[in-house]
Amino acid sequence: MGTVTIRVLIADDQELVRTGLSMIVDAQPDIDVVGQAVDGSQAVALARSLRPDVCLFDIRMPGLDGIEATRALAGPGVDDPMAVVVITTFDLDEYVFAALRAGAKGFLLKDAGPELLAQAIRAAATGEALIAPNVTVRLLEAFAGDRPAAPPPQPVEPLTEREEQVLATVARGLSNGEIASELFITVSTVKTHVASLMTKLGARNRVEIAIWAHQTGRMRARTTGGDSG
Repeated sequence: MGTVTIRVLIADDQELVRTGLSMIVDAQPDIDVVGQAVDGSQAVALARSLRPDVCLFDIRMPGLDGIEATRALAGPGVDDPMAVVVITTFDLDEYVFAALRAGAKGFLLKDAGPELLAQAIRAAATGEALIAPNVTVRLLEAFAGDRPAAPPPQPVEPLTEREEQVLATVARGLSNGEIASELFITVSTVKTHVASLMTKLGARNRVEIAIWAHQTGRMRARTTGGDSG
């Protein structure tokens, strides 16, 4: 048995960008481009007919843009949501927030490089979210400095000490492998704790877990010495 191939749909209104992304993605031994779309409407139609493992969408496209296309395929209320990674040249916070609210599993800038692009696709295919590190830090800082008017929801069950530790590492944007190394536990154990956090917090992905950690002030408490352990 060979490795499982991740099937990817690419949508971008610029032919040069589509071609470049396709070449980068197809060069990966475990990833295949199964379709290309020139705008959001075509992307949604192709995604529904091809059912790719991951959709790679540009944000700015004529007609239906990448945010709306993402919402149509992965947003709240979608019965069988697809994994979407949004990729753009525009490093604007409103795009990041909109993409994540629409259900995106990843957010990358087009200068991210082949390695990070492949990582994001693989992460999305396995249900994880990967946000470009420079975007993650600023995104979470924005949430830390902009506490919501309404208090964040409380977990349905209290978090264990280990879950609190995993929460803190997720909020810093660490991958499962990095968390496993830092906490001296296995990757499968990390995945178990992340799944438990999503259940307890009502979060759809690890980005929402990170946002909750910042909104509740947990990261601030840890960085200011609030955690003596």
